[in-house]
Amino acid sequence: MAHLWLEAEAFEKLGGWVVDSQTMSQMGSAYIMAHGMGIPVADAETVCNIPEAGHYTVWVRTRDWTAVWKRGTPAGRFNVIVNGTVFPEIMGTNGTAWAWQKAGTVKLAQGETRVALHDLTGFNGRCDALYFTTDSGEIPENEPDKLSEMRRNRANITCEDMPDEYDLVVAGGGIAGICTAVAAIRSGAKVALIQDRPVLGGCNSSEIRVLLGGWAHVGPYPELGNVISEIGPVAGGFIGGKELYEDERKENIFRLFPDSQYTLALNERVVSIDKADNDAKTIHAVVTCNTRNGAEKRYRARLFADCTGDAVIARLAGAETMYGREAGSEFNESLAPETGDRQVMGMSVQWYSEKAAQPASFPDIDWGIEFTDANAYFIRRGEWDWEAGQYRDQAEEAEYIRDYGLMVTYANWSFLKNRSARKAEWACDTLQWVSFLGGKRESYRVVGDYVLSQNDIENHTVHADATGAMSWDIDLHFPEPANARNFKEPFRSCAYHRGIEAPYPVPYRCLYARDVKNLFLGGRHISMSHVAFACVRVMRTLGILGEVIGMAAGICTREKCYPRDVYAKYFDKLAAMMKTGIKLTPYHAYEADDVEKYHFKDYGFIHIYPAQNDTPADESLTCQIKALNISHKHKTD
Repeated sequence: MAHLWLEAEAFEKLGGWVVDSQTMSQMGSAYIMAHGMGIPVADAETVCNIPEAGHYTVWVRTRDWTAVWKRGTPAGRFNVIVNGTVFPEIMGTNGTAWAWQKAGTVKLAQGETRVALHDLTGFNGRCDALYFTTDSGEIPENEPDKLSEMRRNRANITCEDMPDEYDLVVAGGGIAGICTAVAAIRSGAKVALIQDRPVLGGCNSSEIRVLLGGWAHVGPYPELGNVISEIGPVAGGFIGGKELYEDERKENIFRLFPDSQYTLALNERVVSIDKADNDAKTIHAVVTCNTRNGAEKRYRARLFADCTGDAVIARLAGAETMYGREAGSEFNESLAPETGDRQVMGMSVQWYSEKAAQPASFPDIDWGIEFTDANAYFIRRGEWDWEAGQYRDQAEEAEYIRDYGLMVTYANWSFLKNRSARKAEWACDTLQWVSFLGGKRESYRVVGDYVLSQNDIENHTVHADATGAMSWDIDLHFPEPANARNFKEPFRSCAYHRGIEAPYPVPYRCLYARDVKNLFLGGRHISMSHVAFACVRVMRTLGILGEVIGMAAGICTREKCYPRDVYAKYFDKLAAMMKTGIKLTPYHAYEADDVEKYHFKDYGFIHIYPAQNDTPADESLTCQIKALNISHKHKTD
């Protein structure tokens, strides 16, 4: 029997399909989606090598993502095309769960074969993998553990040990992760930064487009904030064009460092960890899976920083975590509910529209929630308040929450365009952008040596290990009451703001795990109560705290110690570094020594390009200088 495994995300040309890596922890793999906002996208195409001639049954791992709402025609429909022949079976119609759907049977010769996925709707059809087999009775495995084993065996996946041992491995390339990595490099550590997307920035990337909240250069250490100021986009405010988020700016900063000092691993996600021998509290390595081809790598380090947003490493390591709202009695917080629960601040699927010169159509869809003139939202953009998943697990149910955000976006927009009594007002409006990735606010938080609470912030509790300061309000999001009444599951939020009197510094003890010896905590899962987290969670603040983690990693590298030791033995060194701040590396045309060498007080110079005609360069330059009546020394390039 012959067989062939194809990862959809590994196709040579993705066309208009996009890679979704947010649920790899649950799926075991990334997958691709036809994200066309109602317009069918270009085909995803690849060429594969059929191992031997024969009749092949073709299976596709997919799902009907709208089946959970039990309305209308499946949204994400697509065809499989092999060597130009379109299989008649429509994919993406096989129910709510990820499962194998039989596309058909085809006779294939040995050698090169062209395979394409042809989108039919533009509404997020999705494909994980394709499996070709000459065994007509074989059904591919779908149970998670068996599927994972089959994927590895059929795709010949092995784990490559990276040759270097790093001082610090940072998982998560959002703002906190970038700032942690850059500060650690500039503090003398050898660093690997692992990011599961093709771009850096996380929620502040062009893929999600959330503004940077909070302020830099405040509190007891006003020099903190240099790195976040260096990488932050100049004009990135509320959602707008892709260019406002300057993804390249966030990546280019690493080009200032020697290759020997860092590794930037894009399109890789941490999927497992190795504990140190005979030490269950120490991480030895993390294993990543490439989001495009499934290849695995093992990164070894003395120190790790979990900046994943979902506490991926911390949970794999068995660290104690918190999720949802603590009861008011737990930390004696007035803003906490009387009884604790798992309600969190939700995930936003942001979107915006623009006016077209002529009327623009949008499909009259029937697979989502039914909207009416009484419950629809007559708006042209969804920002922070287009928020879902407050009663769900933001890590384990991320695909559903994102899908719900997409579904209500499309369903509401379709109603405005096609059925509303006010549809004439929306005739020339067109959806310009909808994020296919969810922008998360809150997920699992990890218990450190200290859990910061509302009382610390409002009572101005003084901690000897103060670090970077929070400058945002206590900003708690809740399901918007009218929305929660009108729909079985809310997708809009409101916010309660309680101001803080002055920037409040975060204790260093909140920035490392209590029960994992070598794990720093960055980003959304630092050690705080739900209420206190509402103040620290904005990205500019988390970037500043990332700088602190990077500095501490530098101390751990030099002193051969671990995160807790910095608090116990070396906090004076960290305080000195925070007082100075992370030095900015000059990245303009002239370095410091150039300024000394060519200082204008010593001599004037003019930069004159070589002549564009047949006049010799020296003669042309002499003529120009005489014409300018300049007799000073000059320098030419």
